Amino acid sequence: MRARQIAVFLGAAMMATWAMLLSAPVPSASAQPCPDVEVVFARGTGELPGVGGVGQAFVDALRSQVGGRSVGVYAVNYPATDDFSNSASAGANDASAHVQYMAANCPNTRMVLGGMSQGAVVIDVITSAGVPLPFGLVPAPMPPKVADHVAAVAVFGNPSSRGPGGPLTAISPLYGAKAVDLCMPGDPICSDGVDSSAHLQYVESGMPRQAATFAASRL
Repeated sequence: MRARQIAVFLGAAMMATWAMLLSAPVPSASAQPCPDVEVVFARGTGELPGVGGVGQAFVDALRSQVGGRSVGVYAVNYPATDDFSNSASAGANDASAHVQYMAANCPNTRMVLGGMSQGAVVIDVITSAGVPLPFGLVPAPMPPKVADHVAAVAVFGNPSSRGPGGPLTAISPLYGAKAVDLCMPGDPICSDGVDSSAHLQYVESGMPRQAATFAASRL
């Protein structure tokens, strides 16, 4: 029942997101093959390819806080459609492959993982283990050694927060201590609130900058 309720809210949010976030910019790959910092971000349901509105606000805030260090950006390549189970699974596969590639080929790069809404679930799938996830998804954690290359995790409007496992900070043995799981007051996707408009207010809320400050402190 809860998963169906979340799906209804996310479907409505998807339509509103198309109207409000018309063309979030697609970040270009870093000119350096191995940047000092690599942000891997999964956009929310219905957003155009790229990192989405929240992801871009997070990246911009992080860049302003890391001094002269180079910041690469990888937008998780996945459908972000309302076929949540298949879409999030595809995102998890893509994110996992990229993170493991970076860990193997750019061992000195510090990674920051992030996601908005369905994108947050994408990150949950690859960083949690042995806990129930929304939409019938099964955790598919990356090899433990990969965690050494991830400095921080930041998720927003995370549907998993409403599940029996709780927020990412509670369900991930390897990543929980380095994670921030942010939920707008009243957001029905990540809390028991009933204000569906709250799910579209993360950029204006200042939470992306809050999360960037957290991530920068761990780099």
